[in-house]
Amino acid sequence: MTNNIYILIFAAILDYIIGDPWGWPHPVQVMGWGISLFTKVAGKYFHHSLSQRIAGIFLSIVLIIGSAVVGWLIIYIARWLHPVLAIVLESIILASCFALKSLRIAAINVLKPLTAGNLTEARDTLSNYVGRDTKDLSEAEVLRAILETVTENATDGVMAPLFYAIVGAFIPFVGAAPLALAYKASSTLDSMVGYKEAPYTYLGWFSARLEDYLTWVPCRLTVITLALLSGKPLHVWHICSRDGVKDPSPNSGWSECAYAAILGVQMGGTNWYRGVAKHKPLLGDDIYPITPDTIESALQLTRYCFLIWLGVAIAIFLIHLNR
Repeated sequence: MTNNIYILIFAAILDYIIGDPWGWPHPVQVMGWGISLFTKVAGKYFHHSLSQRIAGIFLSIVLIIGSAVVGWLIIYIARWLHPVLAIVLESIILASCFALKSLRIAAINVLKPLTAGNLTEARDTLSNYVGRDTKDLSEAEVLRAILETVTENATDGVMAPLFYAIVGAFIPFVGAAPLALAYKASSTLDSMVGYKEAPYTYLGWFSARLEDYLTWVPCRLTVITLALLSGKPLHVWHICSRDGVKDPSPNSGWSECAYAAILGVQMGGTNWYRGVAKHKPLLGDDIYPITPDTIESALQLTRYCFLIWLGVAIAIFLIHLNR
C-alpha cells in the first residue's frame, strides 16, 4: 500500500516535469499499432454487420484486458528483480497514462504563433491536435478549438486515468498502472474506431459504448470537483444540466460545459470535417470572449483538480495504513 503512494506521487511528478518525450516509445503507440492491424484484417475478412460487431467486441476485450495484463506482468517481473525497480517502472508507465503536460504543450504550440500574429501557422499546428478542418478558421475559432480540446481531454486524458489508477491502487495484487492502462486502451479504441461513420459503424460501436460507460463516473466526479473549486457549484451544475445533456457524447459535453460555466465562455457551434459541416450544441453562456488567458485558466483548473484527487487518495491511503 505504501508503494502505491510513492508510485502515484512519482508518476504525477514525471508527467509534470517530462510529460511524453517526443520520439520515446509510448503504450498508446503500441495499442494504436494493434488496433490498426486488427481493423485491416477485420475490413478484409468481416463484411457483415454482425460479424463486424463481434470482431469489435473481441478487439475491445483483448486490447483492454491485454494491456492491463501486460502492464501487470512487466511490473511483476521488475518486482522480482528488485522492489525499487518495480516502483520506478510502474511510475513511468503510469505517468505515460496522464496527459496533463501534453495538453499544456499542445495548447502552447498553437498559442505561440497565434499570439505572434501568425494565424496560418497556428491553423497548421492546430491540425495536428484536432480532427476538424482548420485552414479557414478565424482567430476566435482557433481559440475555441484549443479550449474545447483542452477541456474535453481533461476528463479522458487526465482525470479518468487518475481515477482508475487510484481504484487499482486500492485493489490487492492489481496496482495503479495496470488499471490505468486498461482505461487508456479503451480511450484509444474510442478515438480510433469509435465512430458512427463507415468503416467503423459496426466495428467500433462496442468500443464507443464501453468508453462512455467507463468515463461516466470520473467525468461526473471531475465536474463536481471543478464546481466546488469554482466556489459556485450550483451554477456550474445548472449549466451542465442545461447544456451538457444536449451533446451527443454523455461525457465530453459535461466536461467542456463545466469549464465553460466557470470561465463564463461559450463553446460548441459549427465545425467542419473534410468539408462537411457538423453542428455541436452551444455549451455555456457567451459572457466573455475566449482568450489565451482563458485557456491558461482552464489548464490551471485541470491541474488543481488533479492535485486534489491525488491529495485525497494519499490521505485515504495514510488513514488506512494508520488503522
